[in-house]
Amino acid sequence: MISWTGSKKPIEKVGLIGCGRMGKCMLQSMQDKGFSVMAYDKFTAAAESAKEMGAEIALTPAELAAHASVILMSLPGPVQLQEVLFGEAGLKEGLTSDHVVIDTSTVDPQTTRINAKGVEETGAVYLDCPILGRPSATGKWMLPTGGNPEALEKVKPVLLTFASDAVAVGDHGAGNALKLLNQLMFSCINAISSEVMAICDHVGIDKEVFYNTVAGSSAATVSGLFREVGKSIVNDGYDTPAFTVDLLIKDAKLGLQMAKEADAPSVIAGTVQLYNEIAHAEGLGMQDTSALYKVFSRHYDKLS
Repeated sequence: MISWTGSKKPIEKVGLIGCGRMGKCMLQSMQDKGFSVMAYDKFTAAAESAKEMGAEIALTPAELAAHASVILMSLPGPVQLQEVLFGEAGLKEGLTSDHVVIDTSTVDPQTTRINAKGVEETGAVYLDCPILGRPSATGKWMLPTGGNPEALEKVKPVLLTFASDAVAVGDHGAGNALKLLNQLMFSCINAISSEVMAICDHVGIDKEVFYNTVAGSSAATVSGLFREVGKSIVNDGYDTPAFTVDLLIKDAKLGLQMAKEADAPSVIAGTVQLYNEIAHAEGLGMQDTSALYKVFSRHYDKLS
């Protein structure tokens, strides 16, 4: 194994691969705090948008690696990571022992362990650093991080431009595992919030009255997610998603598979996933996760 040599070298430029919704939040924050950023996205429109925001644009991941020693990735899933890292003109072709590669994507721990092994053959360091937080909370995100703690400390000045903290939680894949557990909780809180709002219609409680009363209280049941989901239901805000049903299905599927492989299959989150999939089957996949309210509402309407 080649020894990592980048611990004491200054961060002169940051690379960003993936200029979607979360990637743009990171790009803006890094530039606002004075970091020079070079970006890559295979989709021309996304790359052009990043260029308009002030980023230099690389034509390939390998080219980006030649100019930036700290590289962030924000991609949809394992397939895209594999292509960016190990495909033609992929990142690995340009990596050296000076590099730190940080994956902020939501993927399974095994994918990260495979990717880390391939990247660290070059002497570079690989960190799984998924995001706990929504785009609207940029600057307040928490980043559970798996991998080399020394490398995490080196890149923290970059990460803390868009997050409130980045915490070492274990070896490769530990950050992913923590994120997926969080997503299972998200799925369940979203479901019970949606279900209760649908039940309101059948027990004589106006759902807006219920939402305003509970959200404005100090009840232990109140969470930030309930406030967001309930508000979306009250305002019919399904077509302006903070997080889509299909994305939740993807994340929960990864979390459920992880739990199953660990001989700890989830009962509650597994049941909720069936309702998420019903929502997708009913054409609600691209709507906000609060659209699960429609599934429960239609079900109760048929029963009454």
